[in-house]
Amino acid sequence: MFIDRSPKTGLAEHCAEDQPRDRILKAALHLFAKKGYEKTTTKELAARANVAEGTLFRHFTNKKTILVEVATLGWMDLLTDFLTELSEMGSYKAIAQVMRRRMLNMHKNKDLLKVCFIEAQSHPELRERIQAEVIDKMTDIAEAFFESAMEKGIYRKMNPQIVAQVFLGMFAIAGFSDATIADPNASPEALREMAEGIADIFLHGVLA
Repeated sequence: MFIDRSPKTGLAEHCAEDQPRDRILKAALHLFAKKGYEKTTTKELAARANVAEGTLFRHFTNKKTILVEVATLGWMDLLTDFLTELSEMGSYKAIAQVMRRRMLNMHKNKDLLKVCFIEAQSHPELRERIQAEVIDKMTDIAEAFFESAMEKGIYRKMNPQIVAQVFLGMFAIAGFSDATIADPNASPEALREMAEGIADIFLHGVLA
């Protein structure tokens, strides 16, 4: 089934209504994150969603199509958040602000992130789809952002695509460290310290 690819469509918005399809997606997000895709059965998905197993298959061809939709919509949520954060930056140097907010959001949405980053990586066809539809878009957006900063003399001149890739790589590492995904008790102070440290390294490097 085709889904809306616009940046405004994400998992949260898609599952806003309590319809069988929405409940199936919510159940899949929870179970895939908790048990893993391979260990989750369609019978368990149906029970968690409070639908008959036959109803599940009327909405989705198989379990893989459910994973594809959950992960794709989840990535669209991440892209939308990323666009919002960049647009709300007080200045080109406010990287710590973006990092901190992103990490707090990641901490609150660990189920979504486990499915998007961990489960999805085991399926090449899904990984390729996510790369083409979301990650490439995020890189293009970040590249334009940093290129504009370079033109204004805020950042030194270099290849903006490489800068964008480094930025997104640090962004991902920050979001998927043990402190933000595995430890539900990570404090806002710890997240802030990590965000500010990463931002400082990104902006100033590590040389004395």
